[in-house]
Amino acid sequence: MNSIFQAARNLVRKPLKPLRFPTARYEFVNQNILLEEEKFDDFKKGIYYPVNIGDVFASKYQVVEKLGFGVSSTVWLARDLQLHSYATLKIFIREGVDPEEFNIYKSLSAGNVSHPGHRHVRNALEVFTIPRQGGDHKCLVQKPMWDSFRDLLDRNPTHRFTKVLLRAGLSQLLLALDYLHSECKLVHTDIKADKILIEIDDQDILDSFVNAELKSPSPRKIVEGAPIYESRRFDLPKKYGLVVLSDFGSAVRGDEKRTHDAQPNIYRCPEVMLKTEWSYAADIWNVGTMIWDLFEDKHLFYGNDPDGSGYKTRAHLAEVVGLLGPPSLDLLKRGSRRNWIAGIPIPKDTSLESSEENLTGEDKQEFLRFVRSMLQWSPEDRKTAEQLLDDP
Repeated sequence: MNSIFQAARNLVRKPLKPLRFPTARYEFVNQNILLEEEKFDDFKKGIYYPVNIGDVFASKYQVVEKLGFGVSSTVWLARDLQLHSYATLKIFIREGVDPEEFNIYKSLSAGNVSHPGHRHVRNALEVFTIPRQGGDHKCLVQKPMWDSFRDLLDRNPTHRFTKVLLRAGLSQLLLALDYLHSECKLVHTDIKADKILIEIDDQDILDSFVNAELKSPSPRKIVEGAPIYESRRFDLPKKYGLVVLSDFGSAVRGDEKRTHDAQPNIYRCPEVMLKTEWSYAADIWNVGTMIWDLFEDKHLFYGNDPDGSGYKTRAHLAEVVGLLGPPSLDLLKRGSRRNWIAGIPIPKDTSLESSEENLTGEDKQEFLRFVRSMLQWSPEDRKTAEQLLDDP
């Protein structure tokens, strides 16, 4: 009996001791250079949490390196001292997160785990609060990821995916969308190359990342007593993990019809632009247009107005008409922009065939047929994620 208890005790590993990171030997960034989140106007308001490499949060997550930043958060790699593993900490600015975003993550976790798309969405491991005088900060804990599709494009001299990589990436993205739509009843609404990540399936990458910080500390600067670090990138992995759809801060319930503006400008679907009700099919249009960024090294639509004012819906709609022909009267009657008139010339001599420059022959025709099944004016005419997965 004693041997059984001893074996059980051996299975419970002692927590790791926090690492001691260098407090010298690092490069100071010139004070005249705006570094990372310091470029945002809101930084001056003191709403970013002043994370130091080596800090321990929630009594178990030790920050080891900065991974990135944004207008509402900074992202860090951390060691989970209790589980002997790694995690990413997304630390939001003070009052910088909508509580509904965390409800979305609950919905993602509550879906059918046996669905093949479940592992292709980035779930939350936990959420905790970092107390701070003047206002607390929420922290989202997730599994570490390698580069995004956008990073892959930037690493590639041709700045475009191969046919094999596109096929593999889209298959896994569509699995994620099928899970999101059918199991979680959610619409992502913000699918871009930098929101599609690749899992780390190589522990050595994480270990070497930490060793790099220990041997060559990150450049940094101090602004009003708060540190700002330069982010560090992961090395190339020996093998690639799963493709994972991330960042659900703009996700909405798909079973509640809505008409508000959504999606990145150049990926906006017709029903959003025409202000008709939209739901799951908005994501499908989004993917169909994003393919051009991945495979053609250009946008399918730009929406740049001839008056030089930048993106405008009328210019975007004119481009869609030029490529796909006019929308049905039925679709126009559904929206508040039912009397839309471009006011600018409709582009002539444009087509998907001429825009696609990577393929020839039967491959090209099959690819364009696949894309056209997503790029339909009417949302009900678009294939679902599940149907697209069956497409040859």
